[in-house]
Amino acid sequence: MSSNIDWNKVIKKEARGLKNEHLGEVHEVTNGYVLVQKGLIHKEKFYIPQDQVESYDGHVLRFKISADEINRYARDSHPASIEDQYESTIEIDSGGGSSGGIEMEETNVPLTDEKLNVSKETQQSQSTITKEPVKETKKVEVPLTHEEVTIETRPPSGDTQAQEPVSSKEVITIPVKKQEVGEVTKTPYVKEEVVVKKKHITETKEVTEETSSERINTQDI
Repeated sequence: MSSNIDWNKVIKKEARGLKNEHLGEVHEVTNGYVLVQKGLIHKEKFYIPQDQVESYDGHVLRFKISADEINRYARDSHPASIEDQYESTIEIDSGGGSSGGIEMEETNVPLTDEKLNVSKETQQSQSTITKEPVKETKKVEVPLTHEEVTIETRPPSGDTQAQEPVSSKEVITIPVKKQEVGEVTKTPYVKEEVVVKKKHITETKEVTEETSSERINTQDI
């Protein structure tokens, strides 16, 4: 089936495995091998023999191997010969695993960003409370008492002795008492208390500052 494939048309096409797993993208077909590359940042190259190709439908190149088996074809450079590839396969199989004996090369690319660290400064200030005199006029109602003379008539009692009528005008003085407003004095007293308290209030302020960060762009060469 692979003998009927136009290998010039499979470049940049998707590669899939036996169980329809994504194996990467076809980059080259040369000397009996298909170069499949997987990953954007940490790129992995696999040189898979052309005889492992099962079919090509114009969009996807399918292989007879699974994603677990593809690691046996992992290489940094083109294999020297089909015998060399065969020896590598035998060595891996003898190790008891599909990935034994293969070193995966990774490149760590640190990306830097900036974060804002905002310090807080404590400033001393004062709040002033002022007491000042206030003039106002107050009125106080003072009850005053006085005595008045009233006259009434009633029948005489039996003990009263009769006297001669007066021959001339006689003035009888009866003392009476009367209260007047005297000296006004002022006495201070505590009308109320003012309680002064301090409380902590937290408010959020927005700090805006330009920062620099890094990003990575991938480009296939």
